[in-house]
Amino acid sequence: MSPTSAPARSVHWLWPPLLLIGVVTATLAWLFIALLSGRQSGWMAVLVALELGFMLRLGSLRAGPLRVGITLAGTLLVALAANWGIASAYLGGSLGLDPWNSALRMGPFMAFTLLQLANGAAELLWLGVALVVGWWVAR
Repeated sequence: MSPTSAPARSVHWLWPPLLLIGVVTATLAWLFIALLSGRQSGWMAVLVALELGFMLRLGSLRAGPLRVGITLAGTLLVALAANWGIASAYLGGSLGLDPWNSALRMGPFMAFTLLQLANGAAELLWLGVALVVGWWVAR
């Protein structure tokens, strides 16, 4: 190595901002697709798991239990946030509120009830598939 060249090292601080970008974009994409299609779009959970796994890999987070755990937790967080947003958009629309104000006013019990009514076995199956795919991509 020459005295003027910089040592090759990987950037370890890059994965948190990439994770944040992945969580926000995945949540918004799921929300928009669900609201435009009029369905819950549970299949989006698989795309979320893929995106988060690849964003962490791109951010140079080392493979292992940490990357797997963050990918799975992020997938569950995005699924919860997207479903909360979908429920609040439908509820707020009928009350004359925008989705943001409705999401802030909707309590956890109301959200849980609406999510139980809107999500069936197919959405739970897609979430299970997403967790397996997220584990596979992040390992």
